[in-house]
Amino acid sequence: MTGPAAGRHDGLVAVITGSSRGLGAGMAEALAADGFRLGLCARTRPSTPAGASSEDVLTASVDVTDAEALDRFAGEVVARFGRIDLWVNNAGLLAPIGPLADADPGEVTRNIEVNVLGVMHGSATFARHVRSRSGGGVLVNVSSGAATRPTAGWAPYGGAKAAVEMITEVVAREERPAGLRAYALAPGLIDTDMQALIRSTSDEDFPSAGRFRQVHEDGAFNSPAWVTRFILDQFVDGADPGPEGRQPDGAGTTVRFRVPDQQ
Repeated sequence: MTGPAAGRHDGLVAVITGSSRGLGAGMAEALAADGFRLGLCARTRPSTPAGASSEDVLTASVDVTDAEALDRFAGEVVARFGRIDLWVNNAGLLAPIGPLADADPGEVTRNIEVNVLGVMHGSATFARHVRSRSGGGVLVNVSSGAATRPTAGWAPYGGAKAAVEMITEVVAREERPAGLRAYALAPGLIDTDMQALIRSTSDEDFPSAGRFRQVHEDGAFNSPAWVTRFILDQFVDGADPGPEGRQPDGAGTTVRFRVPDQQ
């Protein structure tokens, strides 16, 4: 995978949800360095990425479970920059971790609201925007290996990410006539607060915790910049990233991807 030349996407506009920290904040920094103008939102208002001009970044406190708030934010981004070319639904929750039978119902509900409804709201908002103007657009919904690999202790999270992947496949079909290309992307392991939570969880509640502690000891993580490079190379600049995951209707749409391990 080759890296993008600095500034090669000057003038394009991206929205990233959940961009106050972790993967979202790292992606914002990488996209800003590549020339994107940015709309950044999270429950805690994101900061302007290092090195970016405040004129090229719009930030706001937005709860992705509030569809009207997302619509308003998208409208503010369009009013400021003219359009949105790339939308990344990154906001997500990992908790609760542990057997589903022992989970707090309120935490389970919040997990599904953020991880599933938040992605639905963001996808719908962006689809309506793409329909309103020419030129198409790229939607990236952040998924996880947990979407396809059953992992004890992750029933809400894994179930939510599996839903994200199906939502993305459906949106890809529905919005193809408008020129929207939708992808579900598992970014691999990234050293974020989510990973710290996993490592601090007991083996009893999460039997796979030891594997994640070992990854931390080995430093075998993907960086947000690496994930961003994949998105730009494969989705923004690539019209058809490859044969994996083609739809059974023969439409040739490739939707589900995993970022390769960083070397």
